[in-house]
Amino acid sequence: MEYTLDIEIKLPRNEVVAKFDSEENMKHWQKGFVSMEHLSGEKRKTGAISKLTYRMGKREIEMIETITMLDLPDAIHLTFDAKNVYNIQENYFEELHDGNTKWISKNEFRFNGFMKVMGFLIPGAFKKQSCSYMEDFKAFAEKGVSVLDN
Repeated sequence: MEYTLDIEIKLPRNEVVAKFDSEENMKHWQKGFVSMEHLSGEKRKTGAISKLTYRMGKREIEMIETITMLDLPDAIHLTFDAKNVYNIQENYFEELHDGNTKWISKNEFRFNGFMKVMGFLIPGAFKKQSCSYMEDFKAFAEKGVSVLDN
């Protein structure tokens, strides 16, 4: 399953990228984020591998994030490997003529096991989650609104 989303953020690209690339900020725009543990490679560089932990309801979900390409402020590409779900994500940050920034996120999901059924039955749930993260990031970047306050 593949889809592309974009959102305009009313900030200069260098500010958007600095907020996006901050491990400390993740808790403010990713609902359920618990922790990030660096596992290998040079931290926040191409090839770096980290374990991300999220709480979704009563479940805790772990996934392995790998930075596959880092060319900031233009782009960062990542993979996320969780139980039966593999996500390839390409993020691009375009400087707009009015000084704002467009964040474009291209996503590809691959499913195994039971998640193949979920991906088939409710593909919109994955797109909706991505959209929610983007909207929450915009609110945090522009106005300082944290998902922790909700």
